Amino acid sequence: MRRPDWWGVFPALVTEFHEDGSLDLEATQRHAELVIEAGCRGLVMLGTLGENTSLRPEEKERVLEAAVEVAHGRVAVLAGIAETTTESAVEAAKRAERAGVDGLMVLPAMVYEQDEREAIAHISTVAGATELPVMVYNNPLAYRVDLKPKALAQLASLANIVAVKDSAHDSRRMTDTLLEVGDRFLLFCGVDDFVLENAVCGAVGWVAGLANAFPLESVRLFDLLRSRRLDEASILHRWFMPLLHLDSEKKLVQMIKLANHLCGTGREWVRPPRLPLIGEERERVERLVHRALATRPPRF
Repeated sequence: MRRPDWWGVFPALVTEFHEDGSLDLEATQRHAELVIEAGCRGLVMLGTLGENTSLRPEEKERVLEAAVEVAHGRVAVLAGIAETTTESAVEAAKRAERAGVDGLMVLPAMVYEQDEREAIAHISTVAGATELPVMVYNNPLAYRVDLKPKALAQLASLANIVAVKDSAHDSRRMTDTLLEVGDRFLLFCGVDDFVLENAVCGAVGWVAGLANAFPLESVRLFDLLRSRRLDEASILHRWFMPLLHLDSEKKLVQMIKLANHLCGTGREWVRPPRLPLIGEERERVERLVHRALATRPPRF
């Protein structure tokens, strides 16, 4: 398989809802258009921030169709595959293909805590059931299985596994993966507050959470990092870091959606069991966003 031209900032786009919890596809498309115009190179739909596991199968397909429609071939559209069984993940991959996406981001199976052998088997089976290029999503804190570099090497024989989004919260991981598998995979930063370290150490892309609310700043930061303009990048990174930390919080979905609401890029509505933030949690996010907006760097 020819390796896709995936690089740069790929927002893990939120799924927009009306206040009653119903899908708001028009708002989702408006948001997608906004990040595309800001210079983002791809869209990752139906990830954690897309509230994948809160959507019914037919809703997921509608969200993907809406994203493909608005992208119109200008940027890559990837579909998150996060299901409770391997069989249902294969079915989700087939639906994503039908919706016209450009690739898949495959997670370990949800709920059941797999070991490494099981996770590799799950991802391999899903990848083997599609001709689409696949990004493996490694997030040991969330899914309790860590696909270390030697485990990724076991996936290298599958030609359509082309990329890895790493959220291991370990700044050594990019270098260790490159030492183990060379340039076999396109490496993406998967945790916002590790973007500096990951970019310097070899990540070609960033699946970004706060790019939902601050897409211009996210694109500029990653461009500076990849160009090794570290003095300029460090200034922007320090301004951004308090917000980037939100991507590592337990309630990252509600927090980033609230940031979107405050920035005018989206609404904060989520689906239960998630609920909009209240009290001190809400006030903390509001303070961070208002401070960032008040000290926002000039537009680029």
